[in-house]
Amino acid sequence: MKAQDTSRLSRLIALLTQLQSKRLLTSTELATRFKVSVRTIYRDIRTLEEAGVPIVTEEGKGYSLLEGYRLPPIMFTEQEANAFITAEKLVLLNKDSSLTQHYADGITKIKSVLRNSARDKASILSERVAFEETGNEQSVSDFLSNVQLALTHFQVIKLDYYSPGNHEATHRLIEPFALINNLGQSWYLIAWCRLRQDFRLFRFDRIQKLTITNETFVPHKMSLQEYLEHYKSKF
Repeated sequence: MKAQDTSRLSRLIALLTQLQSKRLLTSTELATRFKVSVRTIYRDIRTLEEAGVPIVTEEGKGYSLLEGYRLPPIMFTEQEANAFITAEKLVLLNKDSSLTQHYADGITKIKSVLRNSARDKASILSERVAFEETGNEQSVSDFLSNVQLALTHFQVIKLDYYSPGNHEATHRLIEPFALINNLGQSWYLIAWCRLRQDFRLFRFDRIQKLTITNETFVPHKMSLQEYLEHYKSKF
């Protein structure tokens, strides 16, 4: 096989992986990612379609895989496996137990599709990578996974939130907007607070009770970057 053919085959496999990882991709995005022309992407998409891959073309929007279509497990490279193992060590320092549990379950599935040799090397690396603990080593919340679902499904959250300023908990209905973290320590939820009629920052370890309601809200049009710039200018 010629080097050019090998390069194209690798790109076709990578293109399939990209289509699996995102709901919709434009030809321009793909061309930029693989450093080829848009015309080349058109040819690659046609080749995949001729091979039986059910690609849906949305005019003026991009490409996606037919709903329900799944590819066989992807074989990770050794470098990719090492990146996952290193990230696992960092995630396990997190102070939200729901995140650490779900990540641990996910990394187990990733390890299960590694080749035996890569799995053995991943185990060696896992035993020889560590991040220094700082402060309290105990988890301080277990809300993150539920909050992430509420955020992506645009569901209103009901919570009891303790404020050190008035030394009591207030009942809030909030519309989750974004999540930020201070390097593995406390998680903060940025949300529109219906009580205060403004965006507020809620620290997870001050949430006493949290319930995801069935009520939905209209997504906020402001981006996280716009919020952060406004926050910096305000404070």
